[in-house]
Amino acid sequence: MQKVLINQKFYGSLELENTDEARRVFSKVKSAFGSGKTMEIGLLFPHYKLKALERYQKGGARQELADIELYIELGKILRFDTQDGQKLKNSIELINDIAHNHYNISKRLTLINKPHSTQNSRHYLFWDIENFSNIGSMFNDVIEKYDIPDDHIYVAANPDSLYLFRKEWEAELYDYKKTLTSFNFTKCDHGKNVADDVLLANFQGLTLHNTNIYLMTFDRELKERFNAQCHISNNLYILEK
Repeated sequence: MQKVLINQKFYGSLELENTDEARRVFSKVKSAFGSGKTMEIGLLFPHYKLKALERYQKGGARQELADIELYIELGKILRFDTQDGQKLKNSIELINDIAHNHYNISKRLTLINKPHSTQNSRHYLFWDIENFSNIGSMFNDVIEKYDIPDDHIYVAANPDSLYLFRKEWEAELYDYKKTLTSFNFTKCDHGKNVADDVLLANFQGLTLHNTNIYLMTFDRELKERFNAQCHISNNLYILEK
């Protein structure tokens, strides 16, 4: 616990993360309060940053939200008004949630291997992450909706895309307490075993029956190859643009 002492007066205690950013916010708010400054959220962020937070932030503005939450917690202890911080927090969460999840997969999943689906209880996901990398929608509209276990999820990515986007993908997966290696993940080589070949080989090796299969890619050829290999007892759903 971190004591809140200002001008030799004890106000209370709070949990403070052991990070430079948390210490920066803690010190900034204490100093402003002790100096009699107007307590407002602008203490934490410069004007240009506040303007930027009115738009979608890659990664959901996680650090900024943590800073605001600490500001609000200090406001409770020091008894200053934090409505501006709460308003900004609500705005950030709303803007980023809408932007992160605007692509509704549920409305674009299309059954392609037969006219009508059959009643199947198992679910498998095959995900070409470099071809479709909307991670928020993937979890909200497929993985969590159908309760697909990690060992039923197959993910592949080619080395060039992995080099460029792995940190970005891992940052977004972190929101769901996952990493790429939480799943059956294959880092492909250059050349013949590109991501679509790997996913197809995974699919063929499982010889699935009576299963709901979700193929997440925009690659038309891969969709056709999956359809050709899919047993009639399965429901094969693809992603339509």
